[in-house]
Amino acid sequence: MKKTLFLLLALPLGMVAQEKQKKNTKTQFTVHGNCEKCKKRIEKAAFSIKGVKWADWDISSNQISLIYNPQKVDLKMIHMGIAAQGHNTTEAKVKEEDYDELPKCCQYERKE
Repeated sequence: MKKTLFLLLALPLGMVAQEKQKKNTKTQFTVHGNCEKCKKRIEKAAFSIKGVKWADWDISSNQISLIYNPQKVDLKMIHMGIAAQGHNTTEAKVKEEDYDELPKCCQYERKE
């Protein structure tokens, strides 16, 4: 009897834990940039978007790794938020005026 009661109580808790894990999604994509200033700008742009939990941009590979909640933000919005700060992504292209505002050291070769 005690085992049955324990299982009945534990089952909903396990379901809640699984549901929480499903909320966060990991992804990785290319973001063009050059230097440490780019890294700070790209990561700040990602973190400023509600629903982004973790962001790390690698300078040498130009890859950003993200953990985000797709129930709070669409991945396309993350791409657009980063592009608005002057950095092309695999899904969003920067506006010329945003690119031109980057410091000279951050102006990468744009791939259209």
